[in-house]
Amino acid sequence: MARLAQIWRYPVKSHGREAIDSARLTAGDCLPGDRIWAIAHETSGADNTAWSPCTGFTRIASSPALGAIRAVLHADGQTVTLSHPGKPDLTVAPDLQPDTLLDWVRPLTAEGRAAPARVVRVPGRGLTDSEYPSLTIGNLASHRAVEGRMGRTLQVERWRANIWLDDLPPWEEFDWIGRTIHIGGAALRVTERTGRCTAPSANPETGKRDSDLLGFLEEQWNHQDFCVHAEVITSGTIAIGDTAKVV
Repeated sequence: MARLAQIWRYPVKSHGREAIDSARLTAGDCLPGDRIWAIAHETSGADNTAWSPCTGFTRIASSPALGAIRAVLHADGQTVTLSHPGKPDLTVAPDLQPDTLLDWVRPLTAEGRAAPARVVRVPGRGLTDSEYPSLTIGNLASHRAVEGRMGRTLQVERWRANIWLDDLPPWEEFDWIGRTIHIGGAALRVTERTGRCTAPSANPETGKRDSDLLGFLEEQWNHQDFCVHAEVITSGTIAIGDTAKVV
């Protein structure tokens, strides 16, 4: 039986990752603390009124240096500490100090890309890549399959999944579409495969592109998908080490 190996959240979309040990999932919501904020660029129409697609935000796909940011969401849920190997740490309340956050991330934006313009937060939901509140579930065996064919070690952080499961056959997750997965006390409905952009090609330690994972997936497996999206349908707590069962 599969087990829950890792849980990750991303308080500011594309601007930092944080590993956590457990989470209380609520039906119809994304992972608590995940993508609370996003940074809209200067040509974007994204605002605080509704969900917007990822193309409206400053993100790793266009600015790989962002991939090296780590984050710690404070207990108040309103303050986050960001760290990057090339910058001093920043502790900021994005809702109250948006300019401070924008000034810190602006030098990490790639040359020629639209500059960070404003901090966006949509009340009641995280700014996940899907139009519906979702979690991304990864299979560590699939990750190891990519490593094996590529002949090198890859950090799982590249894929920016929320939940990593282990003790499964590689690529089994693609057979879960429309099915329900029970993890700890929660249940999630798997909705679709996760199509990929160039973000995973950025090394999460250096913030520099060091591979073409999108092209590699296409060359080796004839698709550009990795991980699956899921919706929480039964509220409950999940924790590292929980069993996971697909029905």
